[in-house]
Amino acid sequence: MSGEFNLIEKYFVGRQNQRKDVLLAAGDDCALVQVPTNLSVAISTDTLVAGTHFLASADPAWVAHKALVSNISDLAAMGATPAWVSLALTMPEPNEVWLAPFCDAFFKLADYYGIQLIGGDTTKGSLSLTLTVQGLVDPIKALRRNGAQVGDWVYVTGSLGDSKAGLDVILDANLANKPYAQELEKRHYLATPRVLVGQALLGLASSAIDISDGLISDIKHILQRSQVGVSLDVSKLPISNELIQFLGSRSKAQQYALTSGEEYELCFTAPEQNKGSLDSALSHCGASITCIGQIRPQGTFDLHSNSQPVNWDLSGYDHFK
Repeated sequence: MSGEFNLIEKYFVGRQNQRKDVLLAAGDDCALVQVPTNLSVAISTDTLVAGTHFLASADPAWVAHKALVSNISDLAAMGATPAWVSLALTMPEPNEVWLAPFCDAFFKLADYYGIQLIGGDTTKGSLSLTLTVQGLVDPIKALRRNGAQVGDWVYVTGSLGDSKAGLDVILDANLANKPYAQELEKRHYLATPRVLVGQALLGLASSAIDISDGLISDIKHILQRSQVGVSLDVSKLPISNELIQFLGSRSKAQQYALTSGEEYELCFTAPEQNKGSLDSALSHCGASITCIGQIRPQGTFDLHSNSQPVNWDLSGYDHFK
């Protein structure tokens, strides 16, 4: 048996209990799954590359968490229930010292969200991971980007900006002694996908997206698909005390909240008539929600703070810059 198949058998096969809807998992040319009646499969693929999305020296358990969360978050943004995942892993060599903690963390998180590894690939090359996740959702209720209407309120979950500050710490060792530097680095890798929030928003939210490239960039996808504009009050942005102390400025923290990628919080819109239902619907989800603005007619993109215009030249993450 080759080294590749030894690794697969040792680290990936038989690590999880089989879901009832998985007819055939890893070990054949394809996996076979059974889709329940009246549900559709939501599918998302993401790639993480060493040197771009994480340092090769990063804790492999944290890398595993980040890789799986980034994909599960896409399912959460549509209100889908996670079901299956496949993983393509490229490594320079079969490094079991790296692979063991990676797989331990990967399967721990997968089990927590009820998602089963059903296949994938391993090959030699620069360290990278490509995951394809599949979830189940009612196609009529699925959250999309094209449902926002003028007058809808704009919300975000959690707090924003910590991931960008954590990345600063990762890339600049001189920042390690700043307040909460280690905590913010941890938050960069160990985000929480808002699966329960997405499910609770079915029937309440008019549109949704997960924040992976920065709020100021990601909300524009909703605006474009829905053909609307937006007015955002930056004074309402949820930011942590740790971020403010790390940056030494609330204004700077607000800018981080707008531009921070890899947050994996949700941005969603909801009509006025559903505004009162959100708190009760989300009370069991373990995530705060904050109203940060309102949808306006197409062509509007307004940033203000307590009704005063804000003229910040900001952009989110660009994968090719």
